[in-house]
Amino acid sequence: MRVVVGAAVVSDGRLLVAQRAEPPDMRGFWELPGGSVEDGETEAAALVRELREELAYAVVVEGRLGPDVPVSGRDGRGLLLRFYRCSPAAGEEPTALEHLALRWVGVDELDTVAWLPADEVLLPALRAALTESS
Repeated sequence: MRVVVGAAVVSDGRLLVAQRAEPPDMRGFWELPGGSVEDGETEAAALVRELREELAYAVVVEGRLGPDVPVSGRDGRGLLLRFYRCSPAAGEEPTALEHLALRWVGVDELDTVAWLPADEVLLPALRAALTESS
């Protein structure tokens, strides 16, 4: 099963969310940014690489967040989503290089976001992380 990692980047009590540009059936939905772990790569290293590639953004990976989420990939093979809490590296601002938009949301805005179903599973863990940080 291939592992895909997602970053719950929390800063000043707000969470960074990214709006999908593709594939067409996911366009416009919101997710936590991230991507696939490559062979020989740790999950933390994959997150750092993916956020640099997708957002030109440096983060510090702090630890696991929420449950593993098994999903079916586009090719029908199984994927395992794992999420990590992250913080921004000093002086960095994200840029939407592969997404339609980025935004920072507070705990009171989590239910207003049109989440991808796999990311929606994390809402209880995200609420707890945002409540802790404020």
